[in-house]
Amino acid sequence: MHRNLTDITAIVSGLDIPESVQADVLRVYRLIAEAESHAHNRPVEEVHFHEVGSMDAVADITAFCLILSELAPEKVLASPVRIGFGDVHCAHGILPVPAPATAWILRGVPVYAGNIRGELCTPTGAAILKCFAQDFCTLPQMQIEKIGMGCGKKDFEQANCVRAMLGETPDSQETILELSCNLDDMTPEALGFAMEEILAAGAVDVYTIPVTMKKGRPGFLLTCMCREGLRDRILRTIFLHTTTIGVREKICNRYTMKREIETLQTAEGEIRCKTSSGWGTRRTKLEYEDLARIAREKGISLFEAASLAGQTKT
Repeated sequence: MHRNLTDITAIVSGLDIPESVQADVLRVYRLIAEAESHAHNRPVEEVHFHEVGSMDAVADITAFCLILSELAPEKVLASPVRIGFGDVHCAHGILPVPAPATAWILRGVPVYAGNIRGELCTPTGAAILKCFAQDFCTLPQMQIEKIGMGCGKKDFEQANCVRAMLGETPDSQETILELSCNLDDMTPEALGFAMEEILAAGAVDVYTIPVTMKKGRPGFLLTCMCREGLRDRILRTIFLHTTTIGVREKICNRYTMKREIETLQTAEGEIRCKTSSGWGTRRTKLEYEDLARIAREKGISLFEAASLAGQTKT
């Protein structure tokens, strides 16, 4: 049975799982649908899933999203993706590796063929990596706490396995890139759109500072921070959406506090609370969107909403 995105949405919406997990599952399927739409040059609504539309595939994707939600890692890292080479037999016939949908999904992700003939990364696996991995890099320095491993059914010259490790990095320190450029010929609307696209491409942060440029012209210094594995994707986004013809790069050390999100049950409904700790400091902050919802519903200020929630901003 071939299902479309509407069918998958109906199935997932009927599952007894948290809404956040349902949203994650549908995010994966939406990306696969967009890839298939591009491959077949048809609207997303007309795309029919073949292998990934089976109930086994729905179960696999849902299980992954549910487990990731339970683990709630602060950061998800993945190695560069080995995709294999050769061809693959599927519902559309014989296709080159990577299959068109897989290749589309993996745009901006570091990949390599390796030495194994065959399909080593499917559209499902590619979509999961693209949706949840925040960086693609070698294994960072970390204290490993738990290890999980799964094995595929196909036999290759090497072990057909995928492995996940859960652990902590020391002192919440990481190396990060700072990319910047000067702009004096963009409208505020265009610059705001560019910043949104840079964030969507995976930047950690992006901001502008008013500056005075050549000939006394007012302009902006656009700066964004990103992880090394996303450098090329962010650079392409900057050059595509801004008028700059050059970008500067600095390598910085970044120190962060450990962040956790807890859902509080209050008389006004569920309110998320962010806790930041480390470096001898601990602070909490109620989620703005949740406080804003209460404030709008009751016609009160954010401060009053925080007070109603039983906790003030600290």
